[in-house]
Amino acid sequence: MPPQQTSPLPKPADNIGNSLKCEGCGALLQFAPGTRSLQCSYCGQSNAIATTDEANNIAPIDYDNFIANIDETRATDNIKVVDCRNCGSQTVLNASVTSDSCPFCTSPLVLNQQAGNNYLPPHYVLPFEVTQKQGIEYFQQWLKGLWFAPNDLARKVGGTRSILQGVYLPHWAYDANTVTDYTGERGDYYYTTETYTETVDGKTQTRTRQVRHTRWSYTSGTVHCRFRDVLVSASKSLPEKTMNQLTPWKLEMLAKFDERYLSGFRSETYQLPPQDGLEKAKDIMGRDIDTAIREDIGGDEQRVDNTATNYRNKGIKYLMLPVWVSAYNYGSKVYQFTVNASTGEVIGQRPYSVIKIVLTVLIGLMLIAAAVFFFMQQKN
Repeated sequence: MPPQQTSPLPKPADNIGNSLKCEGCGALLQFAPGTRSLQCSYCGQSNAIATTDEANNIAPIDYDNFIANIDETRATDNIKVVDCRNCGSQTVLNASVTSDSCPFCTSPLVLNQQAGNNYLPPHYVLPFEVTQKQGIEYFQQWLKGLWFAPNDLARKVGGTRSILQGVYLPHWAYDANTVTDYTGERGDYYYTTETYTETVDGKTQTRTRQVRHTRWSYTSGTVHCRFRDVLVSASKSLPEKTMNQLTPWKLEMLAKFDERYLSGFRSETYQLPPQDGLEKAKDIMGRDIDTAIREDIGGDEQRVDNTATNYRNKGIKYLMLPVWVSAYNYGSKVYQFTVNASTGEVIGQRPYSVIKIVLTVLIGLMLIAAAVFFFMQQKN
């Protein structure tokens, strides 16, 4: 099988600091979701992010080469990675920002991949498509649609623009061509006729029935599978369950990494090393490999005894994927709400009103009791 196309390791881009300044008023430009442009929030001037044919060439990096050269591809030392003491996330900040600064600061966090010995520049970015206004509308609709939520929930957490923050979350995307040798057993059903007796109306009767059996036979073989863009979250800021529910992503809209796409948003660096991410990806691939083996064995049932998988042409992409997130407090607990800023998929955590639940249960019991009483009255 010919090797897959791969991209060379990313090279540091030219300094683009000047392109982030508005030519009209000198303010800092921010990326406008749903576009491919930077926009000034003060005077409204817009600057398009120019793209080239090379920027549209989205291809994996050779995995082994990437791992071997990962330290050399890190940037220099004008920016650093800061651990958030509140949520544990790791955010890329300018060296002039102190470690206790809030990562949800209103000022844009703009990454300069020319700098930062703790910072590994991503390969590709999926720009924001869902605007903050749309995200807030999703959030408020979600709040209003919650059953058994406290009456004051929407009023307490749904009234300001600060309820949602734009975040780019790091992900690894893996490619591989797998070759798996296996041994197992194939089970084929066959039926025999069995005679039995039973008593009907005090009389013994002889009857027959079909009994299913399984005939097992040894089998072995080799299956080939092709995997592309097996996604593994490299962030620990959101629960893994939430990240899985946010899928799928519009990966066909990926763009070559450019710091300008991140202007105005929070961004995190990876917390899961790519080697550990590959092991998670192998677990995901393993489910499809097992399905392919069972289809190859055939029959009515299958037993897979031993497998040996060779992963060939391994590729990797370091991606930044966009979400709108809200972490709100209610009743001394923290709840998270997340919007996939590529597709609009909504995942949320919510509090429950114990009073509403108890009242609903009591009303239900009263209705059941009334129905039983009515039935007994009709019967009598």
